[in-house]
Amino acid sequence: MFESILSKGRRLAGIGSIAAALAAAPAMAQDKEPIVFGGSIPLSGVFAFAGVHLHAGLTDYTSWINGEGGINGHPVKYVMEDTGYEVDRSVAAFKKITGSNTVPVYYGDSTGFMKTIASELNSRGTTLMSGASFATALTDNEKYPYQFIPGPSYSQMFGIILEYISSQGEGGDKPTVAFVYSDTEFGKDPIENGKAKAALMGIEVVEEIVTKPGSVDVSAEVLKLRRARPDYVVFHGYVLSPINEFMVQMRQMGLDTQFMGTFWSSDKLIINKMGADSDGYMGVMPYNYYDSAEGGPMLDALRAQAEKSDPDAGYRPTGYMQGWFNAMVWTEVIKRTMDADKELTADNMAESLASIKDWDTGGIIGIPVSVQDMSFPVGRIWRVNAKEGRYEPYRTGSTSTETLYGSLAGNR
Repeated sequence: MFESILSKGRRLAGIGSIAAALAAAPAMAQDKEPIVFGGSIPLSGVFAFAGVHLHAGLTDYTSWINGEGGINGHPVKYVMEDTGYEVDRSVAAFKKITGSNTVPVYYGDSTGFMKTIASELNSRGTTLMSGASFATALTDNEKYPYQFIPGPSYSQMFGIILEYISSQGEGGDKPTVAFVYSDTEFGKDPIENGKAKAALMGIEVVEEIVTKPGSVDVSAEVLKLRRARPDYVVFHGYVLSPINEFMVQMRQMGLDTQFMGTFWSSDKLIINKMGADSDGYMGVMPYNYYDSAEGGPMLDALRAQAEKSDPDAGYRPTGYMQGWFNAMVWTEVIKRTMDADKELTADNMAESLASIKDWDTGGIIGIPVSVQDMSFPVGRIWRVNAKEGRYEPYRTGSTSTETLYGSLAGNR
């Protein structure tokens, strides 16, 4: 069974073992209704560079799970619409797809869409949603009972980074940090929680810099950081620019600053763009990177399926990993609900999601994970090895849910 593959403590040798352990259903069960994975996917627009990889991850997972007999013998059908990363188009796509199909699970392309659709999602009670957003607000079960985060929230990511910074202090010196973030809802999300967490941990926030997303002229902001001379700079709300501009200019000034970032700011795009200048950059990531030395039965299956789908594509970015993991969670939730002989309602699936404890993801995430407040609040610090052209794990452990929420009590 799919659940038994991923249950805690089970270690299977490879893809062949995975297939052998699955239910004895035929490779494609045609006698059962398909289960639809729906999605608002930004294949065009400002987020298209990530959307194409999210789409590939969801597509490849669908092919893989159907090759393994589907979900309890039900084939999986992936139905999506391009949204251009526009909320109105994403809402229209959701209504079109759910109007033509029974859709138990759905991928949302943005925080804006997921907040906008919440009221309708709550009133329908038919669909569980996750997606590209790691917004802290989505951990609020009262407002968003049918939405979850496929990893840690942005505030939890900041907590993991700050705990790392705290662990690096020497001789009683108080570490200093600057937060650099985009002037967007995405960028501002974890800042207040981050400041509260830093104060509790004895870390001094010496500067806050807010820029337009993707801006390239940051010379005035770099001068502010030169005056503040922080030990660490944490970037959030960007994918690439202006991270590269900050790093290059500050290093030219001789500043010995450690640069760090959250999930969307920790893609290999930084290495590809900056080359040797990216060396030493650190990010928090819930998943193992595609080209990491890590392994596991599901991670091996992901790599094999990616190679099968497009042998010439090479490296798969973090968006691909995120898309695959979303679909993995959907499968686990649907299977648990079916195994309990319950209908695939939003309430029943949310209950199944909440039951996930010490779940072995087969190497996608390096440790067993548990759901709390509709998120998977674990992450790992990775460091760029520019010579090797990849991120490498810097810290072997992960921050626990209890530590994160205990430190941020009342400030989720």
